[in-house]
Amino acid sequence: MATTQVDSTATLDSIFETCREIGQDMEFSAAKQWQQGAPGRKVFGCFQIYSPVELIHAAGALPIAVVGAGNQLEIAHADSRFQSFVCSIVKSTLELGLTSRLKFLEGMFFHSICDPARNLASVFVRNFPEMFIEYVHFPQNLASPLGKQYLENEYQRIVGNLETRLGRKITTDDLNASIALYNQIRGLLREIYEIRANRPHMIGAAETFLLTRAGTLMAPEEHLKMLQIVMDLLPKRPSRPKDRIRVVLEGSFCELPPVPLIETLEEAGCYILDDDFFRGWRWFTSDVPIQSNPLAALAESYCDRSYYSGVKHDSRETKSGHLIQMAKERKADAVIIQAAKFCEPALFDYALYRKALDDANIPHLLLEFEEKGWIFDRARSEVETFVESLMFD
Repeated sequence: MATTQVDSTATLDSIFETCREIGQDMEFSAAKQWQQGAPGRKVFGCFQIYSPVELIHAAGALPIAVVGAGNQLEIAHADSRFQSFVCSIVKSTLELGLTSRLKFLEGMFFHSICDPARNLASVFVRNFPEMFIEYVHFPQNLASPLGKQYLENEYQRIVGNLETRLGRKITTDDLNASIALYNQIRGLLREIYEIRANRPHMIGAAETFLLTRAGTLMAPEEHLKMLQIVMDLLPKRPSRPKDRIRVVLEGSFCELPPVPLIETLEEAGCYILDDDFFRGWRWFTSDVPIQSNPLAALAESYCDRSYYSGVKHDSRETKSGHLIQMAKERKADAVIIQAAKFCEPALFDYALYRKALDDANIPHLLLEFEEKGWIFDRARSEVETFVESLMFD
């Protein structure tokens, strides 16, 4: 069973290895370990991309990311529920349920990402009638004050449903305590991303991915301790800059690339300065305010303090504007668009990104992947060729 306990004598390498074990464990041992720690504990799964985890945590439950099975599970049953061209993450998430790996969950949270994800919620309702299924409806007009009011009401509805399901009252103090806890976690992740952007030889993209992924599968209190230890150890890490190009990566906001693919990009000559991996678990650009109406604070933060995402419509900025700005702020040499096969939102975005990047004279490369991939020789060759064209042009 993967343990989430990290002591003060741990090394960075041992922490990242622990995170790898937790992330690859499709039996969700870390969450079950928490669940077995006290009678009556409940765990809720959250499908990509963003769920209001503070509401679940404030109810005394544990929110975890159920975001497919990567290359850890063969699809044997889910193909009969979806078309052949549906993305891997939808199928492998359903496969987890159909193989009884999600029986320990009290429920699942979904929201509108794309048509397959929307349908996945309905498929869960039909196949797992005993499970609590919550579908979060996020506002489409973030520029309107009514959007914030609507989302606050939606959060209030979810709180009421959780109270009914779990038989306990969720107080303002409960909500603010959960917001404060997740503020600390997101704040440390932002600091780690800043270190990566400014000193990418200190911590790699694959390591950050592992650290973030493990945190979505364990108690946030334990993840906070882990992040604090990492922050203490990073400045002491012996490392030297390598001859690599600086890139930002976009397009993996929902289906997640296999960790070996990220490592392949780095080994092929890239410092990945920023990315959109697990963007929903790092959703806010700054802390959510602690105030007398925490639901209003969460709603306001969603509308005004959240990162760009390909599945969040915001008329206040262009689809490509954030990417151009991020590339310039990070002083990137290039952009890599890493999109999952059959992911319509990511591939639709690429058409806009490509023109904007060309207009801005920013080199870019499109890579497609599947979460169940094992061999990345082709991707490595493409990236190495791309890197060489920039370094030796």
